[in-house]
Amino acid sequence: MDATPATSEGHCVFCKIVRGEIPSTKVYEDERTLCFMDINPATHGHCLAIPKAHRENIHAMTEADCLEVMSTTKRVADAIRETLKPDGLNLLQANGLQAFQTVFHFHMHIIPRYNDDSIKLPWIPRQGDMDVIRKNGDLIRLFFK
Repeated sequence: MDATPATSEGHCVFCKIVRGEIPSTKVYEDERTLCFMDINPATHGHCLAIPKAHRENIHAMTEADCLEVMSTTKRVADAIRETLKPDGLNLLQANGLQAFQTVFHFHMHIIPRYNDDSIKLPWIPRQGDMDVIRKNGDLIRLFFK
């Protein structure tokens, strides 16, 4: 599957929402970020927080971009907690087709969770091999040296 057309700013559905070319139900907006209701929600109250500037994924984000989107995410999560009174809340962010990214503009899902929503973990937690865990930790840590 070729995702190239959806990755450019001119064809990006979220960029079109930012420009007002596609309607959305906005819940929060500031100079650099926007949060709006997901039209294919996992639960009621499911929102998406995005940078207004087109950034394909986490790897295209600057640290400032990340901080701004996370600040918006926190504000909206607090608003959801106070207004919708969910039993919990998930934050989900996907990068690449293998990780289930479907819109190639960075976005943070803010998903209120309810006792009866029937959403399950997408993996089965199980004990890992501690030697492999340590080796992977060592490899990642080397990046910072």
